[in-house]
Amino acid sequence: MADINDAGKAVAEFLKKTLGAKDVKMIKTAKVGEGWEAEAEVYEESSFIKSLGLPTRVRDRNIYLVTLNDGLEVESYERKAS
Repeated sequence: MADINDAGKAVAEFLKKTLGAKDVKMIKTAKVGEGWEAEAEVYEESSFIKSLGLPTRVRDRNIYLVTLNDGLEVESYERKAS
């Protein structure tokens, strides 16, 4: 059975792979029923500046909500509204 540390690591690895994020900071990880819910902070390239085609080091802070089943497989994820 997975513990809270395993769930946090699974979320961080998923977001790094999916979003290409360098760093993921776990804000919340909680056991919910037969699975896990987590919130993670990710800094990503500014989508606005990127859409203008300009080079930048500006990063947007985004919070992602991720749900995992008990086997630590991601069932859903979404970016939380700012």
